Amino acid sequence: MPAELLRQDGFAMAEAVRAGSTSAMSLVQASLDRIDATNARVNAFTDVVRERALRRAAQVDASLVSDKAAQTRDLPLLGVPFAVKNLFDIAGLQTLAGSKIERESLPARGDAALVKRLESAGAVLVGALNMDEYAYGFTNENSHEGPVHNPHDLGRIAGGSSGGSSAAVAAGQVPLTLGSDTNGSIRVPSSLCGVFGLKPTFGRLPRTGSYPFVSSLDHLGPFARSARDLALAYDAMQGPEGYGPKDPGCAQRAAEPVVPTLVRGAQGLRIGILGGYFRQHAQPEALTAVDAVAQALGASQTVELPMVEAGRAAAFLITNSEGAALHLPDLRRRAQDFEPLSRDRFLAGALLPAVWVARAQRVRRLYAEQVARVFERFDILLAAATPCAATPIGTEWFEINGHRLPVRPTMGLLTQPISCIGLPVCAVPVWGAHPALPIGVQVIGAPWREDLVLRVAAALESAGAVHSRVAAL
Repeated sequence: MPAELLRQDGFAMAEAVRAGSTSAMSLVQASLDRIDATNARVNAFTDVVRERALRRAAQVDASLVSDKAAQTRDLPLLGVPFAVKNLFDIAGLQTLAGSKIERESLPARGDAALVKRLESAGAVLVGALNMDEYAYGFTNENSHEGPVHNPHDLGRIAGGSSGGSSAAVAAGQVPLTLGSDTNGSIRVPSSLCGVFGLKPTFGRLPRTGSYPFVSSLDHLGPFARSARDLALAYDAMQGPEGYGPKDPGCAQRAAEPVVPTLVRGAQGLRIGILGGYFRQHAQPEALTAVDAVAQALGASQTVELPMVEAGRAAAFLITNSEGAALHLPDLRRRAQDFEPLSRDRFLAGALLPAVWVARAQRVRRLYAEQVARVFERFDILLAAATPCAATPIGTEWFEINGHRLPVRPTMGLLTQPISCIGLPVCAVPVWGAHPALPIGVQVIGAPWREDLVLRVAAALESAGAVHSRVAAL
């Protein structure tokens, strides 16, 4: 039945459509029904493009009937419903980026580049997802749209800024979503909602047609119910852009498919466990999750990243300054319309001395060079994705290693030093480290080695060490 199939991963759905045991229309309708039944409690979706989705599903089904060769074409996501964070352009919708201000903008004239690529792989877009305003937050407690609720405990945060993207997968509304990650906004919600998330290398995937936060740090990437789905979506989105507008931050590299490499597993890889800063800033359940993953991989060697705290400080300054500069005209004339939880940080960023930001960029470069030397000895590094499991909505403070810290800027303290230098990371969901909630582990690779992080994620999933769960809503 389509409703039962919707609880599986996208690969299984595409295979069922290809085999004729279900239709794209049935899958999409099941997704829309699940959204209708659960979104009032989860608040993941801000827009549902029902007519577009049904029309696209009908086209997919018609192509299978009229062209038998379509069944063997390269459509790895055939009929798979997906949704995107509402900073991706969707033709005919305003690109809100979680804000009140952008409700006055004109509708997008076309789809974002990655939306087009997923639909070219056979997937069907069903809607846009809630997020922290302008992607500046780690809890997705959006004052304009309301908070996203964690499907595994509706009283807790889903994480941010891509909270809607992770919650929609965990709630069984769709098996695949897209989000963005500047300082941890894919990995934090993946961790707290218990789904798989991939932050590719900076510059790997084009950002054309998405609303920016910090152009020198922004990444786009997928959330999914399995490592295999991440790989399928990632491969579908790779490759240089053609004619027309291009993302100036995209490396425009040729596609380097990872799906065929997944069968190689983790055997032979040199795996290190990040210590020091990454152990000191994690609560017991986060450390337990890392240790469980390390044990499953047979990893025991601890390694410390040099300059990690300086790197995180540099990321803070760059984020604060670039983010504020983007919104400076609106900060000057209508500051009252910004999200109260981020407005003061934007205003502070507008006042940063330029010399501080220039120094932060130099520190970032030196930090990247130092970390590159670590990857001469290791292929993969492991660390917790969040310092703890999901906190109750409205929580202002938590304690880590004897220090009382604010939740909203600090939930990403383990992800920020990694995205600062653009490394590829797969967040994998661990159950059992916390009594009732999931928590994620970062599988980190050297630049352009998404193949290795996804191989490790797939090996862990195959061994039963990590897995996602559809919440019982």
